[in-house]
Amino acid sequence: MSWWTTDETHDPRRTSWVESAQEHQDFPVQNLPFGLFSIEGMRPRAGVAIGDMVLDLPACANAGLLPAAVAPLCAGEVLNGLMALPATQRVALRRRLSELLSDPAHRAAVEPMLHAAVDCTLHLPARIGDYTDFYVGIHHANNIGRQFRPDNPLLPNYKYVPIGYHGRASSVRPSGEPLVRPRGQRKPPEADAPLFGPTVRLDYELELGVWIGLGNDLGTPIPIGQAAAHIAGFCLLNDWSARDFQAWEYQPLGPFLAKNFHSTISPWVVTPEALAPFRIAQPARPEGDPAPLAYLSDSDDQTHGALGLALEVELSSAAMRAGGHAPLRLSRGPASNMYWTVQQIVTHHASNGCNLQPGDLLGTGTISALGRDGYGSLMELSSGGREPITLPTGETRTFLEDGDEVTLRARGEADGAVPIGFGECRARVLPAQ
Repeated sequence: MSWWTTDETHDPRRTSWVESAQEHQDFPVQNLPFGLFSIEGMRPRAGVAIGDMVLDLPACANAGLLPAAVAPLCAGEVLNGLMALPATQRVALRRRLSELLSDPAHRAAVEPMLHAAVDCTLHLPARIGDYTDFYVGIHHANNIGRQFRPDNPLLPNYKYVPIGYHGRASSVRPSGEPLVRPRGQRKPPEADAPLFGPTVRLDYELELGVWIGLGNDLGTPIPIGQAAAHIAGFCLLNDWSARDFQAWEYQPLGPFLAKNFHSTISPWVVTPEALAPFRIAQPARPEGDPAPLAYLSDSDDQTHGALGLALEVELSSAAMRAGGHAPLRLSRGPASNMYWTVQQIVTHHASNGCNLQPGDLLGTGTISALGRDGYGSLMELSSGGREPITLPTGETRTFLEDGDEVTLRARGEADGAVPIGFGECRARVLPAQ
């Protein structure tokens, strides 16, 4: 099975005997993402989301319901082992899970292994060895660049090299865990010297996360034609940013305290196989742009390497929640607004021989659409703080205030396919300590 082809698990006529899975906005039987969950009195364990339920994978393995080669990997308290599975074994596991959850003949055996999602605590799915954030959202790069370099928003290297930096794996947290407003240095334009204190320009960043599966040996690059085989799945990623700290500290070495205080991910790992119906062609580069260098160039990647996902950002303030207001949607746009594919960033990351490992996390960087209704950060929506956004309560925002809650969502949509989602990526801002 190629990474862009479909099989019986994607059949839109396939339904599950789990009633809540029918037309579920995120987790119909065509999705089957992996995660790490626990209930009271239970240590974290591997699970699969199906509708409003979570399937206990260790229980399935102990009952002899899973492929023999995969069953031992379900016993751990992280998913690194499952992530490292070759694609053929991951496909076999997906097919077996689809069968178990769609064929009523298995209901009596499997139903006791389901837990209500509302009773489950979700955890980071993997032990993250390293986290790297890229900057491949072309419209975001242009929008931010224009605020500082109106006549030359993109630096000369942008169209030749997938720009990235190494982030902080220890501060990645699952959806629902609040973030504390960070303290750091900032230098207002009117000040003669920097100040130390809480950030006053806290921002979100709408990104996709890419989970590494099979790794590579140190010194051995990953060819672009093989990059997809090293991807275990995808999630949503909010790489929170203190814009005032970043403006002061990022030269000459790039982001540091402005970015490493907290990154929020959606806890479900949506597999490449689940996303097969939503593979689309990478958008053509504008006329006059350079072609990718040979090590980043692959015809299959250009034909099938982008993702047909709709990305959304919602905001609710404390006053909105107290008044019963629904969250305000700030933006909606396609994930295809990336100058480089995820396979290209994997290949580039390993091109110097850097060894990627199962459970490593890559971020795409902020993904913005061409128009304002698809911008992926407040830095863009508020034009750097010059144009406030009005909330349903009459409050205004240029950057995030304490008590604000940001939620990211993603949804795969394609003709003839059952839509699937990623679950929410949500966090609330707490005051600085």
